[in-house]
Amino acid sequence: MIVVTGATGNIGRSLVDRLLAEGAAVRALTRDPARAALPAGAEVVRADLTGDDGLEPLLEGADALFLNLAAGGERAAGALVDAAVKTGVRRIVLNSSMAVTDSPADESNFIARMHASQERAVRDSGLEWTFVRGGNYATNALAWAPAIRATGVVRDAHPGAQGAPVHEADLADVAAVALLDRTGTHQGRAYLVTGPEVLTVAQQVAAIGRAIGRETRVEQISEEAAAEAMAGPHLPKEAALELVRMFGGAVDASPFPVSDAVERITGHPARTFARWAEDHAADFS
Repeated sequence: MIVVTGATGNIGRSLVDRLLAEGAAVRALTRDPARAALPAGAEVVRADLTGDDGLEPLLEGADALFLNLAAGGERAAGALVDAAVKTGVRRIVLNSSMAVTDSPADESNFIARMHASQERAVRDSGLEWTFVRGGNYATNALAWAPAIRATGVVRDAHPGAQGAPVHEADLADVAAVALLDRTGTHQGRAYLVTGPEVLTVAQQVAAIGRAIGRETRVEQISEEAAAEAMAGPHLPKEAALELVRMFGGAVDASPFPVSDAVERITGHPARTFARWAEDHAADFS
């Protein structure tokens, strides 16, 4: 039995499909099973990871846990690790971040600090572990969807910021291989997982335009304006500004890291951003 947190998220939904296709028993955790629209083969369980209820019942009988910080935050993730130890879960695959470098630089921004802290908690648990350090999720581009639908113009502080956008299905495929590992090949490994090519923000926006058959472009704005637009109830403006400035550091990053982990671990090439844009064309149309 494999428990998947964040089962209705982009990575989680792909992961549930992949695990079921491999014949695994899957327990998918979600706040609202009635609206989850997950495959019938999954055991869909109501779970509010931010509440005060004990989490042990969610993990009873499970062999492995896919842990995603997005499914409740740091406090919930820590409680799930403790519950995994108590209930006899053998393995945790953590959806981490490429911001983690196992160096003093991990204290330089809140994304790295948050994920490095969670990695330490998983290591200290004594359970088997694998870290999937994804970076520059292609799904981050969904934040541009309202602007592209409305005007075709994305307003961004750093049109030249580089990344190697990774398809959520590739992250799920890597996580599935680690969760199903029967040889110990992936135990104690931290994998940097990226897409196959370096693209700027402007190039990504243009690729979306090609996928939907419409001209799209980027209009540069100030870092302050970008942080204002990004800030919200779960992201204070100060943190948003730190994030925008971190993206600015990717403008002149050379060479930007591109990993072959997807192909090495799964046996298939990483999906391109053009493929991702085609898969999500309806979101931008």
